[in-house]
Amino acid sequence: MRIALIAHDEKKPDMVTFCEEQLPILSKHELFATGTTGTLVKKETGLDVHCFKSGPLGGDQEIGARVARGEIDIIVFFRDPLTAQPHEPDVSALFRLSDVYQIPLASNPNTARHLFRSLSCK
Repeated sequence: MRIALIAHDEKKPDMVTFCEEQLPILSKHELFATGTTGTLVKKETGLDVHCFKSGPLGGDQEIGARVARGEIDIIVFFRDPLTAQPHEPDVSALFRLSDVYQIPLASNPNTARHLFRSLSCK
C-alpha cells in the first residue's frame, strides 16, 4: 500500500510516536510525506519515506495530485484543529479529495491505530 503521512507542527511529535508504534506495519509499505514531517519520521524511525515539499509550500497539493491519480491508498494526516493554518484551503482540498476518491483518511492517532489494525491482519 502507498501511505501518505502529514502532520501539522504541533502534531509532529504524535506522528513520530505513531510511526514508532507502527514500525512493523509501516516498514512493509511505500511511504510518502510532506517535507518536514517526512524528514522527521525518517530521522527518528529509519523508515524510507519519499518526501514532497513542506505542506505550506505545496506538499499537501502534491499528495492531493497523487490521490487524484490513484497513487495513494491511505492518508494519515494529524492536523492541529486549534491553530489557524495559512494553507487551510490546501488542507480542505486534500480532505475533499479523500472523500471523492474514497481514500481512508485518519486525522488523529486513535483513528489511525484502528485503521492500521486492519493492515496488520493482512
